[in-house]
Amino acid sequence: MPWNQPGSDNRDPWGQGNGQKGPPDLDEVIRDLQKKLSNLFGGRGSGRRSGGGKGPSLSAKSIAPILVILAGLWLATGFYVVEQGEQGVELQLGAYKTIKEAGLRWHLPYPIESVEIVNVQQIRTVEVGYRTNSRSNQLAGVPREALMLTADENIIDIHFAVQYDIKDPRDLLFNVAESPDLVVRGATESAVREIVGRNSMDFAITGGRAEIAQETKILLQRILDRYDTGVNIKAVEMQNAQPPAEVKAAFDDAVKAREDEERLKNEAQAYQNDIIPRARGGAARLIQEAAAYRATVVAAARGEASRFLQVLDEYSKAPEVTRDRLYLDALEQVYANSTKLVIDQRDGGNNVMYLPLDQLIRQRGEGRSNENSNMSSLASTFGSGATTGNDSSRQERSSRLRSLTQ
Repeated sequence: MPWNQPGSDNRDPWGQGNGQKGPPDLDEVIRDLQKKLSNLFGGRGSGRRSGGGKGPSLSAKSIAPILVILAGLWLATGFYVVEQGEQGVELQLGAYKTIKEAGLRWHLPYPIESVEIVNVQQIRTVEVGYRTNSRSNQLAGVPREALMLTADENIIDIHFAVQYDIKDPRDLLFNVAESPDLVVRGATESAVREIVGRNSMDFAITGGRAEIAQETKILLQRILDRYDTGVNIKAVEMQNAQPPAEVKAAFDDAVKAREDEERLKNEAQAYQNDIIPRARGGAARLIQEAAAYRATVVAAARGEASRFLQVLDEYSKAPEVTRDRLYLDALEQVYANSTKLVIDQRDGGNNVMYLPLDQLIRQRGEGRSNENSNMSSLASTFGSGATTGNDSSRQERSSRLRSLTQ
């Protein structure tokens, strides 16, 4: 039933009687709380309780364990782990103390000592002249970094990618105030401008890419070492080198014409390298064939002359026998190459000769005419020798032939 109705014992919601007492005073509650806290830490309250006793207090024995636990927790914050490939640089009151390698390490907790973990094996990449969008993987040029002036007063749009790691974390922490990427990007831009400014535009775009990248790497490392940045350059790669977009079409035409010129020169050189050895080989072959033909003709002529002299000597000794022998040899050669058929009649009649005219016509040629001419020349020679019978003339001809064969 409601608290203010008859029979409810006249109690209000705070558990007090409805007649004489109201809700507790807020100031009194606060004063009671202050007394309890004062008694807890060993002090006395401003007033006395009705019993007149003292409140509980903390002694030195109860405070010591709390202090030990707090000290242990504070010392435990000094433990740290250095991962593989990292180095921990310990600082004592902000000054360099030592470098720790990978493993579980400990240092005096903050604020006495602190540690900076640096990854010294991570290969980092810095883009100069362009940026790669990580989401769309597209390249966006940065003209402020990419446009440079060459030695021949041309403007070139050039992009570089630099890979580096940390070789000295102490120098990186105490000598570099900005991010290492910003430091490497600025030094790379300065080095590239110097190298490109010493070369022409054609050299930078065509055949000098590798040389420019190598010179840039050497100069960039020298600049970073001069300022003790603790950065080690691993590689410098030229990603792109081209004229500005406003003149790119005209420059492409010039490059194409230059490439066509080089191609035509290479084709002409290849044709020269092919035709000249062929001509030289053909000339050498003709010279060797001529020399062989000369040696063959001279040897054959000398052999024929020698044979003729031998026959002549025999003829001078026995003319009749030699003449018959020559006649028989000539007939043997003629009949060996002829298709004549001689039929011997045993009844004592005359010999009948069968002459195949059709075969003779087909076989008549240059070789047969040459043989007939040789036979006629031999016959005329020996015939003239037989008719004259002059020994002095024969000796004169034989001595002349001997002189020719020697």
